[in-house]
Order: sequence, then C-alpha cells, then structure tokens
Amino acid sequence: MSTFSLNGRDPMRGTPVEITIRGGVISRIQELPGAAVPADQWVLPGLVDIQVNGYGGTDLNGPNLDPGGVGRVVRSLQALGVTRFCPTICTNSRERMTRSLSTIADACKNEPWIERAVAGMHVEGPYISPEDGPRGAHPREHVRAPDWEEFEAFQRAAGGRIRILTLSPEWPGAATFIERVAASGVVVAIGHTGAPSDAIRAAIAAGARLSTHLGNGAHAMLPRHPNYIWEQLAADELSASIIVDGQHLPPSVVKTFVRTKGVNRTILVSDAVALAGMPPGDYEWLGLRVTVSPEGRISLPGTPYLAGAALDLTSAVSKVMAFADVSVADAVTMTSTNPARLLGVAVGTLAEGARADLVVMRIDASGGRSEILRTMVGGETVGEANATPRGAEFLPP
Repeated sequence: MSTFSLNGRDPMRGTPVEITIRGGVISRIQELPGAAVPADQWVLPGLVDIQVNGYGGTDLNGPNLDPGGVGRVVRSLQALGVTRFCPTICTNSRERMTRSLSTIADACKNEPWIERAVAGMHVEGPYISPEDGPRGAHPREHVRAPDWEEFEAFQRAAGGRIRILTLSPEWPGAATFIERVAASGVVVAIGHTGAPSDAIRAAIAAGARLSTHLGNGAHAMLPRHPNYIWEQLAADELSASIIVDGQHLPPSVVKTFVRTKGVNRTILVSDAVALAGMPPGDYEWLGLRVTVSPEGRISLPGTPYLAGAALDLTSAVSKVMAFADVSVADAVTMTSTNPARLLGVAVGTLAEGARADLVVMRIDASGGRSEILRTMVGGETVGEANATPRGAEFLPP
C-alpha cells in the first residue's frame, strides 16, 4: 500500500498543508509553515462537472461516437482537474439518443477507469420548450412531450446511469411525469423552458431540484415580472447551475445569481461542446460554419450568437472568484462539493478519510487562466502539467 504526500494551500483553512495519501485515501492533513508553499498553489478536491457534451473534437452526441471517444473525453477532462463528470446527451431522435447512451454505458462497463469518472449521465431534453429562444440549439423537429415509456427505455440503454433529466414543465402532464422521474432517483432539472410561473411552481412541488444553466436557453426579451428566471431564482428548493465564461452570462449577472442563490445552492458547469479545447479557427460543426476565437469563444461568424460553450471548470474557478467576489473555498463549494452532493457521490471534500480525488492548481484570483499541476483519482496520478496531450490527441490507456 503506497504512501506519499502533496503540498498546497487548503481552500477551507487558507493555510499551507501537507496531505498524506495512503491506499487511495487522505490519511492525514498537517499544517506547514507559510513559506513552504507558493501563495497561489492550492490543493482542491477533484472538480465535478455535471454537464459535458464533448471536448477536444469528440462529440458525445455524435453519430460515430465509440467507447474510445468516451475515453478521450475522460482523459481530456482529467488533465483539466475534472475527476467526475456527467456525459450530457441532448435532444435528438429516440434512436440517436439511445445509441449515445448505450455507447457510454458500454465504455463504463468495459473500462473501470471510465466508470470511475462517469458520475452519471445527464439527459438534456427532448422534453423541452419548442419555442425559439428557450429551445436554444436543440433541433425543433426532435422536441417532444414527456414520455415515461421512452424515458424508461433511455434509462435501460444507459444501464441505469441517468442521474439528471433536464426538461421544461410547460407540457401538459409534466408534473405527474416529474413525480415519477424523481421517485426513480433521478434529479429533475428545469431548463430550456418558457414555462409560466405556475408551471415552475408545480414542477418544484412535484420534485424538481435544479435549474439547468440558469439565464441561458431563454428568450432574448422577457416580461419585467413575473418571468421564469425570477421564479427559479426565488425558489429555495432549486439549486442553479450556471456557465461563468463571461459570454453566456455577463459578470454582473453571475454575481447577482450567486448572491441570490447563495454559494451552497450554486453549481458551476462547463456545458462544454466538442469544439471546446480545439485550436482557434473555423470549423464545420452540426452543419454550420463556426469560429473558435483565441479566447475560446465559439460563435457563428459575422453574428453575435454563440454556438456552444468552451469553458472548463479550471477557468470557472478563477472567473467566479473575480466575477462574484468569492473566496477559493466558495469556488470549491460550487465546483466540487455542491455537484457531488446533488449526485450523491462521495467526493468533493478535502478531509481525512476522504477519497483522494485531488487537484493541485495554481489559481489566478483575478479571473485569468489557472494552471493544473496534478490531478489524482483515488490516489493515482492521471494528469500532470506539461506531461499529457489534450483534446483529440488523447487515447485510452
């Protein structure tokens, strides 16, 4: 049984510590003299991303997805400090969604290292608003009303791994459907919705627990009040996931959402698409010509419209600190502790006896690019700075 140590600052204490790992578990956390660790070097619990559509050229919703592609996404995310994540399957035909779910399930069954990384699957749609704006980039022809038989088929294809379902509660019978999904142990999230306030409240009463990327997947113009964003912000029963890249939500909105929901009810997500992590340039993607800027913005050329998210949670840690004026401890709560608690997985904390899913990170508190120095899963190093390629170059071990 191997024993070794890591040094960094503890986000909850703010002090330099030595963390001893034995048998894949944190066995001791001991304070060190202040000069022993650089001021910007922190040891964090592994990041947990509950919404990932793809990365580095691999589309988890793509028609040609295979288990190797799932493995490449896992390795890409580990290099970015993400030790657990939810592959996210979006609105499409029943056949296409079933194929993606079953492919990811096969990858989990055949490769234990992939199974450890997948905290559950997130199904985003197809039971969302058909309206332009709330629907976002989801194809209108595949949007449909909630269907319990279909959802059960999706869950069978996923091998029981679906942990989150995002839907809009504006459909007739949605509350009854939400009750059944929630009773099955799946987190029901409200998203891509144009629902009136009474439908939002009915969904919460039926068991909805989360707002998916609140403030996005919405109309460009809304009534001053009431509206579905205010309704979800006011609901203490709902946690809210948000994208803090500075593009999907302006910094002032991030600050307002975090202060309204509170740190303990806010979850940061990447919502990363296949072009995230790719070099700047023009790409053909989903039948569209899109541009990846040097800053990582994915957009339709010549328009102000985004074509997806390229954020990673490493960047989200520093950006939320700058946008919302929160501490490293608060950022850890929103990127590790809260999503782990939502999914019911035993990670996301830095404590003696906890599983050693850890990230050593240099954090730029001004909102600039932070740097991952080392990622560990169960005490095993799975990524180190300057040691592993990124994106589409990753191969399963």
